[in-house]
Amino acid sequence: MSNRKKQDSSKASDGLDPLYFSKQMQDLFLQSQEVFAKKSLQSFADVSSQKNMDPFGLVKLYSDVWTKLLQKPDLFMQAQQSYMEQYFKLLQDSYQKLNGEAEQAIIAPEKGDRRFRAEEWENNAYFSFVKQAYLLFAKTIFDTLNDVEGLDNHTRKKLDFFTKQILDALAPSNFIFTNPSVLKETFETKGDNLVRGYKNLLNDFASGEGLFELKTVNKEAFKVGENIATTQGDVIYRNDLMELIRYRAKTDKVHKTPLLVIPPWINKYYILDLQPKNSLMNWLTEQGYDVFCISWVNPDEKLAQKSFESYLKEGFLEAVQVVKEQTGQDHINTVGYCLGGTLLSCGLSYLAAKQDTSINSATFLTSLIDFSDAGDMLVFIDKEQLEATEKLMREKGFYPAEQLKQTFSLMRANDLVWSFFVNNYLMGREPMAFDLLYWNDDSTNMPYAMHLFYLKEMYLNNNLVKPNALKLLDETVDLRRIEADCFFLSTREDHIAPWKATYEGPKQFKGHKEFVLAEAGHIAGVVNHPDANKYGFWTNAQWPEQSEQWLDEAEHHSGSWWPYWEEKWLSPKSGDGKRDQIKDQEPYKSLCKAPGVYVLKQF
Repeated sequence: MSNRKKQDSSKASDGLDPLYFSKQMQDLFLQSQEVFAKKSLQSFADVSSQKNMDPFGLVKLYSDVWTKLLQKPDLFMQAQQSYMEQYFKLLQDSYQKLNGEAEQAIIAPEKGDRRFRAEEWENNAYFSFVKQAYLLFAKTIFDTLNDVEGLDNHTRKKLDFFTKQILDALAPSNFIFTNPSVLKETFETKGDNLVRGYKNLLNDFASGEGLFELKTVNKEAFKVGENIATTQGDVIYRNDLMELIRYRAKTDKVHKTPLLVIPPWINKYYILDLQPKNSLMNWLTEQGYDVFCISWVNPDEKLAQKSFESYLKEGFLEAVQVVKEQTGQDHINTVGYCLGGTLLSCGLSYLAAKQDTSINSATFLTSLIDFSDAGDMLVFIDKEQLEATEKLMREKGFYPAEQLKQTFSLMRANDLVWSFFVNNYLMGREPMAFDLLYWNDDSTNMPYAMHLFYLKEMYLNNNLVKPNALKLLDETVDLRRIEADCFFLSTREDHIAPWKATYEGPKQFKGHKEFVLAEAGHIAGVVNHPDANKYGFWTNAQWPEQSEQWLDEAEHHSGSWWPYWEEKWLSPKSGDGKRDQIKDQEPYKSLCKAPGVYVLKQF
C-alpha cells in the first residue's frame, strides 16, 4: 500500500471531518480538469470521425416502437393502470412494514440477481420499497414492450436487449443514496470510500482508450507463464496463425490415442490452463493423456487477410498432421471449445469429404453449429451493423479486442459492468485478483477477412447447417458426412452459446453422439475441476427432438463433468492398452517452453 493510501486509511479510521473530505475532493477535482480536458478532446475527435452516430439504430428502433404504442392507446392505458394499482399497493405494504407489520413482497428479483444481496433490501422498509419500485417499473416496461405487435424477431431481440441495458443502468444499486451497502461504507469511512472511488475513476478515465476503461481485475496479481498458464509443456510447431503446445502425460504409460485441443481465438488458450487447481490441461496429463493444444496468435493488421479457411488449413489441419507425426499414431481425439468447436465441425466435414479418418472422436465444448437462435450476439449482427463493422475492420485490418470484450460485457452487464462500477467507484475498492477475470481481460483481435466471413456466413446467414452452402478449401461443407463419434457439452446458463441452440446443431451428424448439459455458464460450467466439487451436470442417452424434453428426462449428477467424460467417453476412445513414453524418436523438437510467445502478444 502506498504512503498516500496509508494516510487516507488512517484519516478514515481516526474520523474524517467535513473539511478534510472537502479538501480531498477539491484536490481531486483540480486533478481531473486536465484529464477530462485531454480525454474530451480525443473523444470528440473520435466521435466526429464516425459517420454513423447511431450504429445500433436505436433512434429508429424506439421511435418505431413508440409510434406503434400510440396506435394502441388502450394497451398503453392498461399498462399504466396496472402499474399504478401495484404501485399503490406497494406504498401501502411499505407503510405497514415501516410500522413493524409483516409485508409480503409484491415482486422479487430473479434468481441469481446479485444486486440485492444485502439484507437491508429485504428487511429495511425504505430499501425494500426502493427495490420493489424499481423491479415493478422494469417489469411494466418489459411487459408493455412485449405486447407491441408487428415486430420481427430481430427487432424484438434488439428492443429487449437495449431496454435491459437502460434499465440495468437505472438500478438503485448503482447510486449512492439508494444502495444500503454504499451508504453503510460511506458512514463507516466518513466518505473516504468516495474519495478512493473518485481516484479510481480518474485513473480509469486516464488509462482507457475510449472514455474510460473499467477495471475488472487486479492485473498485477498474475503473469502468464509464472502463476497462470503454468502446466509444463513445449511449443513444438509454429506458423503465422498458431503455436502447437505439447503437454506430456505425467504417467509412465500413456493412452495410445493423443488428444488435440482447439480453443477459440476470441480469447487466449489458457482458459483451459489457468492454475493447477482448475487446469484441464494439467488434469488430463495426470490421467495419462498426451495433450496437444493450439495457441492462436493475437493478430495485427499484417494478418488482415487471414480467412476462416486459413484457420482451417494452417490451424486445425496442420495441427492434426503434426500430432500424428509426433506420436506415430494414425488417429487422434479432438476437443473444440466455443469457436474452436465451430471450426472443428468444418474440419470434420472437410476430412470426411477427403475420406480421411484421422479423427477418432470429437468433443465439442459450448460450441455453436446452428446459429439460428444464437442468443444476444444476434443483437449486434444485422446488415447495417455489419457495414459499420466491416468499415472499422477495413481501416484497422482487424476487429479490436477491446470492442469485442465490451460486447461480451454488455451481454452480462450486471455482472461484468455495474458490479465493478459499484465496487470501484462507489465502494472505493480495487478489483480482486481472480484468474478467470484476468483471462477475460486478456482478449485478442480478430482478423478482418476471417471475422467478416464468420459474422456473415455463420451468424447472419446460418450457412453452416445448410448442406453445401459453404465452401472451404475447395470442398463444400456438409455436416451429414460426419461419422466420427461426437460428445457435446453445453452449459445451462450460457449467454454466448445458449444450450438450446447448441442442442440443435449436431442433429445432422451421422456418428454416435452424446449430449451432456452442465450447470453454470460458458466458462464456469466448463472449467470445473473435480476437486472443487462445485457444479453438477445432466445426462440422457436419448436425443429427443425438443431440448426441453431432453432435460425433463435427463438424470442429474453432482460434481464435475470431467471424470464422467474421461471415463465414459475419452478413455474408451483412446485405444486398447497404453504405450510407453518415447522422446528421442520424435520429429518435432521443442522451440520453446510453454506457454510460448504468441500468448504473450499484447497491443
